[in-house]
Amino acid sequence: MNLRKAAEVLPFIAPVQALVLGVIVIPSAFVVWMSFHVSSFGQAPQFVGWANYLKILTDPAFLRSLGNTFLIVLTAVHVELLVGLGMALLFASGLPWRRYLLVAVLAPYAVSEVTAVAMWRFLFDPDLGPVTMVLQSLNLPILDWSFEPSHALIMVGLLTVWLHLPFTFVILYAARLAIPKDLYEAAFIDGATRLQAFAKITLPLLGPAIVIALLFRYIFAFRLFSEVWLLTGGGPARSTEVVAVYLYEEAFRFNAFGTAAATAWIMVLISMLLAAGYVLILRRETAADAY
Repeated sequence: MNLRKAAEVLPFIAPVQALVLGVIVIPSAFVVWMSFHVSSFGQAPQFVGWANYLKILTDPAFLRSLGNTFLIVLTAVHVELLVGLGMALLFASGLPWRRYLLVAVLAPYAVSEVTAVAMWRFLFDPDLGPVTMVLQSLNLPILDWSFEPSHALIMVGLLTVWLHLPFTFVILYAARLAIPKDLYEAAFIDGATRLQAFAKITLPLLGPAIVIALLFRYIFAFRLFSEVWLLTGGGPARSTEVVAVYLYEEAFRFNAFGTAAATAWIMVLISMLLAAGYVLILRRETAADAY
């Protein structure tokens, strides 16, 4: 009977399965196969085993790009979380003109990354940028991102936060609005302060939403590419490269498709490890709520 039902359902799900197979499974399997071979334009693939992975993991350029990636991700994502949480609490408290301010807050998410980078390059131009001129008039240090690698990484982090803050804000704001007002009324009647209500009610109930926001942002931020490539191109001297830019350079500059494929799977494995940690935390919280 079960086989019969499966045979009846199969024609309806077959197009979706074929799409998943053609778009995800087969390309992923090909990248895995390629990562164990040396290949380039006009060169037949040659099996080399784990040599591509060993080459990448001992390459100073890759290790530097991995460090830059973790530095930007850890800093930008947590700054984004703190700012998004503060904004969500502010909006939920009954901020005036909330509907109009929501449009302004969500606007960066509607801007393409190319447009955003072009706009920030103009605003923070080391010579003629409006933001640079304001900082100079206030005798404050400027971001010389075109020559100083650390300033370029700061610039990329700020741009990433600005671009993706609406995503984190929407998740946290929706979760905050879902908390019943009766809980706060009961807490205030019992003599709780606003800080105690935040620590005992708001933060624990926002826990699953915070974990989900961090999970998605870690995965998305680890694939950071456009901001770095369009802003600095990984320079000067590859000092601001991230892992995605390193992969692009290996594939399309050096035409080393084997090491590029291996880099891609290293990115996938790291993303899976990050996701697994947060999924376990989310499952624990869900199980605790069930009891």
